[in-house]
Amino acid sequence: MAAPGKKYFIQEKLKQTAAHHESFEALWETKWKIPCEMGIYPFMYGATVDFQPAVDTIIAKGLKRPYDWDEYAQCFFPKAEELVARARDAEDEGDREKASELYLRGSALYRIARFPAPRSEKQRHAWEKGKEAATKGLGLERHPTINVEIPHTHASNNDGPVLPGFYHLPAGASCSHQVPLVIIFTGLDGYRTELAVWKNGWAQLGCATLVVEIPGTGDNPGEPSDPSSPDRVWSSMFDWVAKQEGIDQSRIVNWGFSTGGYYSIRMAHTHADKLKGVVALGGGAHHMFDPEWLDAVDDLEYPFDLAHTLCYKFGYTNFEQFKREAQNKFSLLSTDILNKPCTRLLLVNGTEDEIFPIDDYYMCLQHGGPKEARFVPGTKHMGEPESFSIILKWIFKLLDISGDVGRFLSTIPFKPKY
Repeated sequence: MAAPGKKYFIQEKLKQTAAHHESFEALWETKWKIPCEMGIYPFMYGATVDFQPAVDTIIAKGLKRPYDWDEYAQCFFPKAEELVARARDAEDEGDREKASELYLRGSALYRIARFPAPRSEKQRHAWEKGKEAATKGLGLERHPTINVEIPHTHASNNDGPVLPGFYHLPAGASCSHQVPLVIIFTGLDGYRTELAVWKNGWAQLGCATLVVEIPGTGDNPGEPSDPSSPDRVWSSMFDWVAKQEGIDQSRIVNWGFSTGGYYSIRMAHTHADKLKGVVALGGGAHHMFDPEWLDAVDDLEYPFDLAHTLCYKFGYTNFEQFKREAQNKFSLLSTDILNKPCTRLLLVNGTEDEIFPIDDYYMCLQHGGPKEARFVPGTKHMGEPESFSIILKWIFKLLDISGDVGRFLSTIPFKPKY
């Protein structure tokens, strides 16, 4: 806690229960309906016309917590399968634009089906099918994304052998015309299949992007319960990046979203020499693992059971054990990561964040080398939408590129054409 009296800045909110936890119907009406209509998080590439049948089915079933995740996931499959079938037909007819959109709309349904984490059989099926659809759709876009498999050459302690990522290299990039690279770390529930939405804005500016998941999510090979596994994974990633002739190795930045911000802060210290700068948007560092915080956040801002999803993500099956052990194992303060040399690091979040406490960023500023920070007053997790403009301007200046923030951000919301 960083507030006076050893309290959290949002201490008074910890005993509240957000209205959307009452039922899925409440979640849809109070939190999800508007972003779905706007085609923004968590509905990247999504359209209300596609989601409404699943929503109606879930509401008719009266689903609420504790959710039966298989029953929940199944409700999204019929429309997702229909969209993917239409996408295949469009692709066979040579209509790349239509096929791309329909594949991505299908992937959006599969994405919400496995939200917040693929913890059941049908949610795991949704992740695999969503990945297939997203790979097809992104590959057919004007600025195509390819799936790369980065050898995890530093693997140990039960790590997997490969780090998959979605990679876009602008046309014309070569050893004689190298381009900057933006490495995007995804979050707890948004994987590379969704965070690839940021690719088009960077592509318009001639920047390459690499979107990868964090340990315990998606296809990241790092052992979830090993606090040092990300260091090994990122070492393998940078070995691969160093071999990409079209990348300007002196202009590599990282942007971590939400839980990915925790890993960005860590990497800014463990791999400082590889990065020109790092942005941690809405991340945590230490107090995110406080037992008091974990006991409260299942009822706060996050759509579902945040603390238990984090427990799963960090490789635990017993929540009480996770609460007892997590801070000593994973805290960037307890493990002395924050006192290592650091590259340029920008910390951005909303002051009212109920997912990861703003207290963690105050704490980061009090340890190790000087860091940069911008807190967005009166906003919750990640300080949206103002935070995006703050970050883009910072990265544009850091990379010495001329970019229009408004034009960039116009590439994010999704509107269906077909």
